[in-house]
Amino acid sequence: MAGLIPQSFINDLLDRTDIVDVIDARVPLKKAGRSYKARCPFHEEKTPSFNVVPDKQFYHCFGCQASGTALTFLMEYDRLDFVEAVETLARLAGVDVPREADRGPPPEDHSRLYEVLEKAEKVYRRQLRTAEHAVAYLKQRGVTGVVARDFALGYAPEGWHTIEETFRNDPTVKQADLLAAGLLINNEKGNVYDRFRDRILFPIRDVRGRVIGFGGRIMGEGDGPKYLNSPETPVFHKGRELYGLYEARNALRRIEQLIVVEGYMDVVALSQAGVANSVASLGTSATTEHFQKLYRYCEEVVCCFDGDAAGRRAAWKALENALPTLTDGRQLKFMFLPEGEDPDSLVRKEGRGAFLERVNDAAPAIEYLFSELASGLDVRQLDAQARLASLVLPYIEQVPNGVLKQLMQNRLTQMTGLAGAPKPAPRQRSVRPVAADGGLTPLTRRLLGHVLRVPEALQTVDADLRAAVARHADSDLFAEVVQYVDGNPGADRSELVGRWAGSPLAAEIGRLAEQPHTLPEAAVVRELAEGLQSYVSGKAREARRQLLSELKEAPSADKLKALRTLQASGHPARDSGSNQS
Repeated sequence: MAGLIPQSFINDLLDRTDIVDVIDARVPLKKAGRSYKARCPFHEEKTPSFNVVPDKQFYHCFGCQASGTALTFLMEYDRLDFVEAVETLARLAGVDVPREADRGPPPEDHSRLYEVLEKAEKVYRRQLRTAEHAVAYLKQRGVTGVVARDFALGYAPEGWHTIEETFRNDPTVKQADLLAAGLLINNEKGNVYDRFRDRILFPIRDVRGRVIGFGGRIMGEGDGPKYLNSPETPVFHKGRELYGLYEARNALRRIEQLIVVEGYMDVVALSQAGVANSVASLGTSATTEHFQKLYRYCEEVVCCFDGDAAGRRAAWKALENALPTLTDGRQLKFMFLPEGEDPDSLVRKEGRGAFLERVNDAAPAIEYLFSELASGLDVRQLDAQARLASLVLPYIEQVPNGVLKQLMQNRLTQMTGLAGAPKPAPRQRSVRPVAADGGLTPLTRRLLGHVLRVPEALQTVDADLRAAVARHADSDLFAEVVQYVDGNPGADRSELVGRWAGSPLAAEIGRLAEQPHTLPEAAVVRELAEGLQSYVSGKAREARRQLLSELKEAPSADKLKALRTLQASGHPARDSGSNQS
């Protein structure tokens, strides 16, 4: 796994970034005194309440309370994950993204593959312009030139060596690159030839718009499978990618719902009919990774299936894969199509309005789960109740803890009388909680809450004490936040939440920051002073115990000198865990 991005680099990157430039490139801003204003891109409004403050390098909407830094804006507006957002800012700043050396090797550079695939996409598009039968096929399917342009549709000629011959005089493209990109096949006899031949080609893009592969569809009743996808490559993994997601993000300012269909032509046809929020899985059932990606962009997913037995098997597989991703607020629905119809034919036959009515009437997946498992069981009978409970409980256990899981347990109780699913055994609490991998102890969690909600209170604490805490910033998230606030006295809550958007504890930081501020400021100051002293003393005790342990294992003059220095520094020299030296 690639190493984590150092927080110090993220802080430096945000310092280099002009948030006005980043946001203005996506949402036109107007100067308003010392700040900039716009209508908020995260909710509908008539009067601008979205403010960008260049002095503090953060944004805030007084309408919906959205706020953060350039990094959080890219994550929310461009729907990027944390690493993608950091890489985007790094490209704008002209710097490379480092990785912590002890977390694994740096990611491989696949820029050559992306370049080859992009060049191939242009070749296939040019081929389509002169392929009369391919153009006629698309027109017969109702595809307009505008939609063909928007989805960059292309055509792979019949020849066995078209793509290789096209690049024969291009010194930047080698046969090995074309093989690695999945454009050529090297068979068992050592013969090399084009993978795609006499097919309409649909470029598959990642969320950044880079071509990562192709889907090829035969015209009419030709030989071979109806759809042929690129093989797995270093940049293309069909179990993770979704066709049309990039185009949907470009077409819609805000995605409320995504419709998952089966074929590329379904996505194109729906888009042409004005249904721009559809995507397609790539020749495989929707995986858990697919659902994780889908729910990054919306809260409701509707999966389209054929109404036959095969379609219902596919629905069940999708349900099983989706369950671990159904956190509170997320919805999954199933839409079963009439016999002999697919989304392409249905939207052309019934029109956009009727198709969207079918989408709105889609069945909630959890209701589908209970109805399918209860099918054929007389739940008035005890043995049937037991059977239903044994069938449903394993699925409930896959759902993350929250309201949905509790409602499923309640439904099972109503149907069987079983008072909820067995609860997992409580975790054993350690005698002395310690921070691990940036984790928080009860003390640092409370102190962090104070620092996030009232950052200015930290400046009232003794500077030497703040500096003593900051010395642990490399290994402790709480100390890292203290160090940042100490060096940036004007930082507010929104800025702090944005700065640590990619931290392993980002959700916890956001939760702590949003908790109501109930203590008087004087009490917060007192708790901070006492708490920071306890924190520093605790770190000193940990260091002393470590030195004592090392001295027992391997005595040395340097370690003894370090122990005496620690004892002389004014921190407690004895503690209950290490008084037997």
